[in-house]
Amino acid sequence: MEARYKRKNTCGTICLKYLLFLFNVLFWVAGGTVLAVGIWTVAEKSDYISLLNSTFYSASAYILIATGIIVVVTGLIGCCATLREMRNLLIVYFILLFCIFLLEIIAGVMAYMNYQKLDHELRQNLRWTMQHKYKQLGEEGVTQAVDKLQQEFKCCGSDSSLDWADSIWILTSQNAMMVPDSCCKTPRDFCGQRDHPSNIYKLEGGCIGRLEEFIMSQLLILGAVGIGIAFLQLLGMMLTCCLYQNLKEDRYSACCF
Repeated sequence: MEARYKRKNTCGTICLKYLLFLFNVLFWVAGGTVLAVGIWTVAEKSDYISLLNSTFYSASAYILIATGIIVVVTGLIGCCATLREMRNLLIVYFILLFCIFLLEIIAGVMAYMNYQKLDHELRQNLRWTMQHKYKQLGEEGVTQAVDKLQQEFKCCGSDSSLDWADSIWILTSQNAMMVPDSCCKTPRDFCGQRDHPSNIYKLEGGCIGRLEEFIMSQLLILGAVGIGIAFLQLLGMMLTCCLYQNLKEDRYSACCF
């Protein structure tokens, strides 16, 4: 009786099995990449989050981290289901792939819809944040973010260095400061007392355009990674269906043998 129900794998089933295993390895690597990008975004660029009233940018980074973890776990489940030829686990794996795929579509649509709103909020609020929160008590995070922004992007103010003329910090400064020291091409204490173009980033313009370009580049990276994983998932779902069907047929053939 045992020989009667012994499963006989065909050549096609074996090929599908190893193709799906290879896919799972790639999927697992992709999940690790998404996780790494999310952690890098939070760790290296989190300073700029304090300049945005919207939580969209920070939320997208944490969604990436969560997605990366889910993808890694799903890839491990897929490897287990494939190597052990467990049809029930293949169903679970297919459902997980499909759910992640749907979540990526929803996240992509929301990202596209919210980007224009984020761009408007950024233009509206960056100047106000610089003028009302820079060097103010309890706003150390904003101060650090503004200084880093101006030095890293070689810019001064939101639209131009003239934005600083109306800032609370400049108006109440006892040191006759014209702009923050971080506007200087060679930063040093009190170098912001002189706003000549040879001393500060005056002709280079404000930071708003550069910050918009930075956020757009980040969203493009997130979008490219998401699209890549989505194509992988479609391939994975097709391979999973094929392997499931082949295992079912092989089992039926073995029973009839």
